[in-house]
Amino acid sequence: MLAWPLKHLEAGKGCFRFPRSARLSNRKDFKRVFECATKSADQCFTVLFTDNQQDYARLGMAITKKTVKRAIDRNRLKRIVRESFRLNQHRLGMVDIVVLARRNVLEKTNQQLFTSLDKHWNRLENQCGKS
Repeated sequence: MLAWPLKHLEAGKGCFRFPRSARLSNRKDFKRVFECATKSADQCFTVLFTDNQQDYARLGMAITKKTVKRAIDRNRLKRIVRESFRLNQHRLGMVDIVVLARRNVLEKTNQQLFTSLDKHWNRLENQCGKS
C-alpha cells in the first residue's frame, strides 16, 4: 500500500503537476486575494480564495517568520501545502488561493495537516460549486 497522501493517486488518472503557472507570483495577485477573499479557517490554516480569470486554480502561500520562526518548519509547511494543492487542484476550479499558517500549526503531524487542508479544499469546492 502506498504511503499517505500518495494513496490518493490512481494510475492513469491524469497529470498531477504543479507548474509555475499554477502559482500566485506577484504582489498584485496577492493583494487582490487579500482584498476580496472568502475565508476558511481552522486550527492549522487560514485559506483565502477568490475567483480568477484563468481556467485553473492558482496557489500562493503567506507563511511568515512571525508565525513560524524556523526556516526548516516554514519549508516543511510549504511542501505540505504544495503537495496537497497539487493532488487536489483539479477539484478547485478557477480560483486564486492564499494559505496562511496559524500559530499552533507546528504541534500537528503531517497527516493532521493534510487532513486540515483536505477540509479546506472541500469547503472551497462546495462554495465555488454553489456560485
